[in-house]
Amino acid sequence: MNVLFESQLTSLKRLHRGKVRENYAVDDQTMLIVASDRVSAFDFILEQPIPEKGMILTQLAQFWFNILADVVPNHLMNIKPEEVVSQQDLSQVIGRSMVVKRLKPLPIEAVVRGYLIGSGWKDYQTSGQVCGISLPSGLKQASMLAQPIFTPSTKAALGNHDENISFEAMSQLIGKELAIRVRDVSIQLYEKASDYAARQGIIIADTKFEFGLDDQGVLTLMDEVLTPDSSRFWPADQYQEGCSPPSYDKQFIRDYLNSLSDWNKTAPVPRLPDEIIKKTFQKYCRAYEVLTGQAWLGY
Repeated sequence: MNVLFESQLTSLKRLHRGKVRENYAVDDQTMLIVASDRVSAFDFILEQPIPEKGMILTQLAQFWFNILADVVPNHLMNIKPEEVVSQQDLSQVIGRSMVVKRLKPLPIEAVVRGYLIGSGWKDYQTSGQVCGISLPSGLKQASMLAQPIFTPSTKAALGNHDENISFEAMSQLIGKELAIRVRDVSIQLYEKASDYAARQGIIIADTKFEFGLDDQGVLTLMDEVLTPDSSRFWPADQYQEGCSPPSYDKQFIRDYLNSLSDWNKTAPVPRLPDEIIKKTFQKYCRAYEVLTGQAWLGY
């Protein structure tokens, strides 16, 4: 299988290394994003990669960018990655990279929740609210919300923790008018994607979007979108309230790490057993195949 823990391109200058991706300068207006097979959990980068994960993320994100293009512009450029790197770098970019427009990133993550799970469920148990939004009493873990809610978070630097914030706090960061636009567009994206996924038998419990502004100040969807790294995908035929449903995403890894009584979420992170790596790969493949209707054949 094709495995890449970290890209090391020689033909382009690296701009940034994130938890999963490396960004490289193509020119002043465009850059190349390479998705590695690294996986993060609880804001730690794990030592072992998930084979072909970066390819699945990239190709699924491209699929969604096309479906959602009528909602908001995205950063994809009509340039093939193999056209901007040298021959010796080809093996690191084929199938797992995108040439995109350079943007000014917004310092927030736009999270939309349609179901009560994860940190939202924990907040609700404590306060009856999620990011300052009051919810009805009596909801259970994984309850479907009456309507999707927008719950932004900070975008922390590598190694730090993202923090949920209120819409008001987000407005102070980026301005009220832009905050309203981000909220409304995020909910539109979630609703359109959820409608599509439901027809394929998948529930999108929640997801996060990232946005930037182009040179004209146009809000633009960027990074990845609706992948198993950024979303919770539940098989609809196995969904039930009151528990954390089976999923096609990295919640499987979080659940495994949470099951370890001798790990307190500090470094070093325990190694993943081969079986957990294999099953995670299978879940990512399944998400791709169910959503796109195409078999995952690698590249």
